Amino acid sequence: MKSERNALGKVLREIREQSGFTQETLAFESEVDRSFISLIERGESSPTFDTICSLCKALDINFSYLAAKLDQEMLQE
Repeated sequence: MKSERNALGKVLREIREQSGFTQETLAFESEVDRSFISLIERGESSPTFDTICSLCKALDINFSYLAAKLDQEMLQE
């Protein structure tokens, strides 16, 4: 389970940075606490489906895009 959380955190951080968002900006846009985004990115917490959807909407990406990136990352581990 830990490796899945780490993979999600790495993918989320990469997409966030590519989008030019800080954690604070993403937190504001997604209505998710900044400290929770940090926990997700460090692989220390698992977001709910609703939270993932909010993050995708704020990042202007489809859930399927996030899932595909996550799948690629997990295959590399």
